[in-house]
Amino acid sequence: MQFRFSEKDRDIIEALQSVASQYNIEGYLVGGYVRDRLLNRESKDIDVVCIGNGIEFAKKFAKQHAKAGRVNVFPNFGTAQVVVEGFEIEFVGARKESYRRDSRKPIVEDGTFLDDQERRDFTINTLAVSLNTEELQVVDTFGGVAHLAEQRIKTPLDPEVTFSDDPLRMLRAIRFATQLDFEIDDPTWQGIVKTKDRISIISQERISDELNKIIKARVPSKGFYLLDKCGLLEIIFPELTNLKGVETRHGISHKDNFDHTLKVLDNICENTDHLWLRWAAIMHDIAKPPTKRFSKDHGWTFHGHEVVGVGITKQVFKRMKLPLDKTLTYVQKMVRLHLRPISLTNENITDSAIRRLLYDAGDDIDDLMILCRADITSKNNKKVKQYLSNYDIVTQKLIEVEQKDHIRNWQPPVSGDQIMEMFDLKPSRRVGEMKNAIKEAILEGEIPNTYEDAVAYLKANFTISV
Repeated sequence: MQFRFSEKDRDIIEALQSVASQYNIEGYLVGGYVRDRLLNRESKDIDVVCIGNGIEFAKKFAKQHAKAGRVNVFPNFGTAQVVVEGFEIEFVGARKESYRRDSRKPIVEDGTFLDDQERRDFTINTLAVSLNTEELQVVDTFGGVAHLAEQRIKTPLDPEVTFSDDPLRMLRAIRFATQLDFEIDDPTWQGIVKTKDRISIISQERISDELNKIIKARVPSKGFYLLDKCGLLEIIFPELTNLKGVETRHGISHKDNFDHTLKVLDNICENTDHLWLRWAAIMHDIAKPPTKRFSKDHGWTFHGHEVVGVGITKQVFKRMKLPLDKTLTYVQKMVRLHLRPISLTNENITDSAIRRLLYDAGDDIDDLMILCRADITSKNNKKVKQYLSNYDIVTQKLIEVEQKDHIRNWQPPVSGDQIMEMFDLKPSRRVGEMKNAIKEAILEGEIPNTYEDAVAYLKANFTISV
């Protein structure tokens, strides 16, 4: 089978062929780049394997290609990387690997091309293209081309050995199935089920990286359902599996919050590729299990789940080694506020309520509204249309109030320093009380959001005893 590359890649491929020919190097394009090009998917990562020294191959290529950047060498891994016009090209010598039972770090030795193929995770990633022939031909040792056509994820060797050697491959199988919308071969699937507990030897950072790639997929719910079905999700994300199930009392049931959450996630992916907004969709109802209550008068309630969810979100981010900086703060804000716009659709909207929402959400108000719209998962189309119509009203009101009052990312029109100078005060609680009074007066619509009106309000409402 002849390999076809895009015109963007031509200079790089021809330079690689030239170096291989000039220095008599046996070299191959391998892995994801070959797979993606055969699927007509763009790829900016090119992996090159040679029989011999991959670092030397990289240096010779960098000299050959006029637009190549510097060679970044990683001697501990025997690899080198060169960036050319946005393409990241990684060079490595062919190797074989063996594993100890208690570690996923392989014992690495120089190997043959077949050794290098056998160490790869899935047949669709064993596909290679020889750089030593003028017409590029696909080298297909394990039937990867057929498996691409069949849309099948399959390990080249025994699945249990493959996953036991490197348990991260279990998550990669599910990630590829999600990204490519492929199915996992049954023996491969059974290998995941049988070796799932081995995931405990993988670092949390690597697990979270794969999880984020699943979340970035077009329909991430597929990955989460697969993770749940094989038992991995309960190990790596128990808070999410706790959402599963429907309880009925006195003939009254609540919805399955696991299914609902994954539907919200898929919904939000139709409108944003923002990773952390997608995380907010995952976390928005995460506290429903501990806040679930039943009463004959009100049925099932989850009062305060948005507040409790803020704390659980921090726990999850901390355990998963996700960012604990402004990223966490952003996701927590989305979780905390996700019911506010909904509550505004159930009442006559006041400017004061809109101003407070704008003040609390700041520049994230648009993301919050995307989340709220995604949160509509009713099968009743009439009900969905009504909710969306209500949100349109809220959105329009947000625009009108912001244009008039400029509350988004609000800053006090009078600073603490100005208040101290005006009233001859030293730093104290009194200054904070006066600043808060201005804020409340503006949010309640008692005064316009201007310096002059704020000063007049202070002078009218505060006296300082000398």
